This record gives sequence, C-alpha cells and structure tokens, in this order.
Amino acid sequence: MADINIQRKKSSPSPWLLILLVVLALGALAWYLLREDSNQQAAAEASSPTELAPANADSGATPRPTEQNAVGDMATAEPLPTPEALAAAAQRDPASPNYARNGLRVLSAVLVDLADRADLRDPAVNEKRDVLTSATARLDDSTASLRPGFVAATGLMQAMQQKAYPTLEPTVADLITRAGQLSGRSTTPDDQQQLRDFFTRATEVVRVLNEPGT
Repeated sequence: MADINIQRKKSSPSPWLLILLVVLALGALAWYLLREDSNQQAAAEASSPTELAPANADSGATPRPTEQNAVGDMATAEPLPTPEALAAAAQRDPASPNYARNGLRVLSAVLVDLADRADLRDPAVNEKRDVLTSATARLDDSTASLRPGFVAATGLMQAMQQKAYPTLEPTVADLITRAGQLSGRSTTPDDQQQLRDFFTRATEVVRVLNEPGT
C-alpha cells in the first residue's frame, strides 16, 4: 500500500504583524524628516550674522540708526529767526537757484518774530504781519512769485519803524523801493547783485529793530 505524503498548509502572516511593520516604517520616516529639518535650521542660524550689541555713546562708536536720524534732523532744521541767520543767508552764493527764496524765508521768520514783541505789537503791525504771512505762504512752490513777499516784508518793516524807530525812515523807504524792483530771479549778475544788496540792507534794518525802540 502506497504511502500518502501529507503536507501541512503554511499559515498566512497575521494582519497585525503587517500593520506593525507599516507603523514602524512611518515612524522611522517621520524621525528622519524631523532630523533633517532640525539640521537645516541649525545651519541657517549658524550662517546668519550675529546682531551687534548697541554701541556705547561714550565709546566713540558709530551711532545707531535712530541717533543718526536725530543728528540729520538737527542739521536740516530751520535756522532760528535772528539777524545773524539773515546775515548768513545774505552772504550765500546769490547765483544759487534758491538764494532769493531761502533769504526771503529767513527774513519773513525774523520779522514775524519781531512783530510779536510786546513793545511793537499794535493793529498796524499786526495787519502787516498777516499780509506778510499770507504773501509767503507758498514759498515752497517753485512757481510762486517772490515779489509780493519782498513787498510785504518791507511793509512790515515800515510799520515797525513808524511804531518806535523814527531814524530808520529813510533806510526803510529805500528798501521799499528796492523791493518793488526785485523779480525774485537770480539768473543774471544784475539780479544777483540786487538780491544781495537787498538782503544786506534788510539785515542792517533788522539789527536795529532787534534792539529796544524809543
């Protein structure tokens, strides 16, 4: 009688084993990706420049940007309304395009400041001050005419002269005549000389007005 070879059927792998293998594979992949991100971040931080500590103001180091801005603002600030500021403006190069405009701006500031003085304040002076303020309101506009500003400035000078400075009458009258002849341009040597003469004479008047009147 022949022997019958009986082979046992191999059992299939458990599905839980497959699930465990998949979970382990995903975990290993996640760990690898996280480690790569950490390495890249550390490399980026190492290559970035280190932030410098604020410089000590007493050490002579370069000022921080905020300090540099403050210094720049001080350098470009408007000059104080004084006769010295007007004299400095008069001595600048009259051939520069903004010579007349800048000089008139300083002259107006000086005269308006003087008009607010207690011993010069009266209705006539206040009226001429308002006229000057209106005439110079558009000094920042390069297309605006400067002649009204020159005329208004000499008008305010005359009001203050009549208030307390009788000896200035001929000088102020001469300035009024010169103001009516100014075009405000500085394109020709004659224009430049007229402007410088006007501001120089105006400075002399302002120096007297800056002192107490009679």
